[in-house]
Amino acid sequence: MPTRRTLLLPALAGALLCSPFSVLAQQGTQPSTRPDTPPRREIPALPAAKPIVGEFRFGSREAQPRTPGAIRLATYNVENLFDHADDPTLSDDKDDLPMAKPDAQCRAIADAIRAIDADVIALEEIESEAALIWFRDTYLSDLGYAHVESIDAGDERGIENGVISRFPISNPRTWVGMDLGGVHPDTFGDRGAANYFAGQPLKFRRTPLRLDVEVPAGTSLGAATTSAPFFLTLFVVHHKSGRGHEYWREAEARKIVELIAEAEKERPGRPIALLGDFNAVPTDKVLAIYRDAGLIDTLAERRADARNPESFKTHASDRTIDFILVNRTLASELVPGSGFVFGTLLLPKGADYREAKPPEGYASDHLPVCIDIRTSSSAKPAHGEDGAKAQGAE
Repeated sequence: MPTRRTLLLPALAGALLCSPFSVLAQQGTQPSTRPDTPPRREIPALPAAKPIVGEFRFGSREAQPRTPGAIRLATYNVENLFDHADDPTLSDDKDDLPMAKPDAQCRAIADAIRAIDADVIALEEIESEAALIWFRDTYLSDLGYAHVESIDAGDERGIENGVISRFPISNPRTWVGMDLGGVHPDTFGDRGAANYFAGQPLKFRRTPLRLDVEVPAGTSLGAATTSAPFFLTLFVVHHKSGRGHEYWREAEARKIVELIAEAEKERPGRPIALLGDFNAVPTDKVLAIYRDAGLIDTLAERRADARNPESFKTHASDRTIDFILVNRTLASELVPGSGFVFGTLLLPKGADYREAKPPEGYASDHLPVCIDIRTSSSAKPAHGEDGAKAQGAE
């Protein structure tokens, strides 16, 4: 006797053959073309991504007024200031032309420089002296920066440290390839990752740039005029960046302390400023090395007393890593309360700098740091010498 299941199978097969699905099976997967078939719904395109809007996250929105009778010193990492001329010595992933600074960003940098109105500005991440002159002549031609210096720093990307100044520059010097003592460790600090420099001699990642600036006698500084020349020695730095490279920055700092000590020994009483991008925060050992050597952080007190600590951060990563340090000679000439960080547009918090397109009005991921320096007392002759000798001119 056939089972119930056996009797149902032929009936089910017949039903399937007569069903609409059997037609589709015979015609492949073509949809029905009956007039009452609803039209296919079009999926709307996704809206275009909105441009990222920049934010004034750190620093002061307005520059502090200039101090009469003082010069203004500043440092500013301008983030890859490459010109639009191809350097044939750089190619592949180091090719300079794709990194050419867009015109809009160059104008934003120039706006910041115009706002702070510093007489002497140390600049980091400059492609070359030629690039710096191009930038000055194109965007800063009316600001009086007649003197420019930038020397190869030994960086494989070609970035250098430079200075633009309204006063004469002399005795520029760098130390490309200088041995810092010791070798690279096997791993990158607490990261534990293998160090691809392991065992190689430690050298400057980017050599500091040392030079002298002279404020000539008779220079008008607002309500005052210098009675004798004022000389200032600068060490412009851009320490090795990145987590795990603390040992490298510390080795660089110890060597720079030696170089500064040599400069002070050459001319006792020489005013010296060490300034730039330190890639280290105030609590890092790098800054402790400099403090232990007698160098003074010009904005330390202002940061400590600030009601708004955000006003003294200098980098888009929410850190303070750009500084102006001075020796005791120069510290006595600082104008109290004159130090400030000038705010420019940055990527909004949380934006990935590797993916996000810089917003309109963006200049750099760093902010300018400024301080005013009086020249009146330093310009006076000492011990019967002329002002130039008293200030350690070379």
